Amino acid sequence: MSHVTLVLGGARSGKSRFAESLAPDLGAPRTYLATAEPFDEEMRQRIARHREQRAGAGWVTVEAPLDPASVIRQAAGLVLMDCVTVWLGNLMHHGRDLGAEVAQFCAALEACTAQVILVSNEVGLSIVPENAMARRFRDEQGLANQRLAAVAENVYFIAAGLPLKLK
Repeated sequence: MSHVTLVLGGARSGKSRFAESLAPDLGAPRTYLATAEPFDEEMRQRIARHREQRAGAGWVTVEAPLDPASVIRQAAGLVLMDCVTVWLGNLMHHGRDLGAEVAQFCAALEACTAQVILVSNEVGLSIVPENAMARRFRDEQGLANQRLAAVAENVYFIAAGLPLKLK
């Protein structure tokens, strides 16, 4: 039986806040699986703000920008991964095989006994991107979300800070 919850939504939809609100009910230890890489100053500042927000909240932060499956394989208690979309972007940036990486991640989730909350962007609700790389990313993100939703026990879609339970 899966103990995975997938939280989907657009940028600034409230998905991370909603995912974090689920965490107190799911036990300890609590691991925050961060996927961002500080490629530029704005991202370094964003990462610092996120670390500061979690400080003192009982989270142990583990940074795994390319291999979150390794964290999931060793997980106990609760893991909140924020976010799948950034992880996929990292994989594309480093020229990795997204389909294989997502398959490996889903296998780790299926074998995991910890509670796992995944945060991911729904990027397919907007206009068709004008360039091939952006279209590929949109497609890969949509396929990854479908695979994760199939593994997940619970799936929520967040819009304007409001959750809609899909599964």
